[in-house]
Amino acid sequence: MDRMPEEDDVSPVSTAPATPTPPPFKMLPLIMDFEDFSICQPAPFSYDDKAMLELERCDYTQRITYHMARAGKTTRRVRVYADGIYDLFHQGHARQLMQAKNVFPNVYLIVGVCNDELTLRMKGRTVMNGFERYEGVRHCRYVDEIVPNAPWTLNEEFIEEHKIDFVAHDDIPYGAGGVNDIYAPLKAKGMFVATERTEGVSTSDIVARIVKDYDVYVRRNLARGYSAKELNVSFLSEKKFRLQNKMDELKTRGKRELTKVKVDIITKWEEKSREFIDAFLLLFGRERLNTFWNESKGRIIQALSPPGSPNGSVNGDDPDATDDLDSEDEYMELPPDYGSASCGSLSRKLKRPDKVNASANLNYSEQPEQRDVVNERRSD
Repeated sequence: MDRMPEEDDVSPVSTAPATPTPPPFKMLPLIMDFEDFSICQPAPFSYDDKAMLELERCDYTQRITYHMARAGKTTRRVRVYADGIYDLFHQGHARQLMQAKNVFPNVYLIVGVCNDELTLRMKGRTVMNGFERYEGVRHCRYVDEIVPNAPWTLNEEFIEEHKIDFVAHDDIPYGAGGVNDIYAPLKAKGMFVATERTEGVSTSDIVARIVKDYDVYVRRNLARGYSAKELNVSFLSEKKFRLQNKMDELKTRGKRELTKVKVDIITKWEEKSREFIDAFLLLFGRERLNTFWNESKGRIIQALSPPGSPNGSVNGDDPDATDDLDSEDEYMELPPDYGSASCGSLSRKLKRPDKVNASANLNYSEQPEQRDVVNERRSD
């Protein structure tokens, strides 16, 4: 008999909400069904159900004139047709289709694309095949419908079949099959609207660029892994192109290394320049210049103003006595009765009697009566 599970045996149930699994991302194959992509879809072909339904809804018995279309006074969408090769679909093609879409209010734009056989016979070889050209045009946002295998010249049967109201093309006469302008009958009926070409760009111009830079593109594709057979290049040409690729690779590597060396040199120079600037500011900065000026100011003043003569006597007099001599000493003139010998010994400065000791020399600046008294005292 099986044992009933106890409460302890029951594992707790998580109450956290489960994380929703994101829907798988649907990849877009080259050829696919667009029914699941309702927001934005490429333009249908004329034989698709969507295009056939639009054709059935159109009441072609109500013919629309140019003035009615321009005024927007129509009871249905105006069906405008534009055709071309559309090889290497570029901005010139897109601008032409944009003009055709906006030539009238409420336009349903139908674009006819010629197939490879007709294009090769009437114009020449194309770069892109018919399928690539169809896909390029039908993914343009201005296009509402694609007509594959479009004819080179439009006739009444084709216009009635697709219920075309107007044909859009540039106004330059386009001759073919011995006719000067294949759009002349449509112009006479008032069913032609002119668009403007985009100057400076065309499929022929793009092909001319490729032919001009043929070696560059061949070398690029060889470097990307294409074989010489796929590029229709001979054995010798392949070796030449690969050698050129190798030389370019070496040049690029050399330039890269040289750039690194230049960057290193510039970085080191910047570091050294910062050190030089710091040292210069340390030596010749404002504070250093003030200190240098204060230290050198005294020397500069001394150099510009030399000191005066020394205070001492040339004859060896006591320098301490110079102050007394300057303030209190007097110069004495000897009497004329003294000879030249005694004059030489007495020609120096003599101090006043009140500052001389009794044993000092006589002061001849006194009066003659005083000299006699002194002499008598000496004789006693």
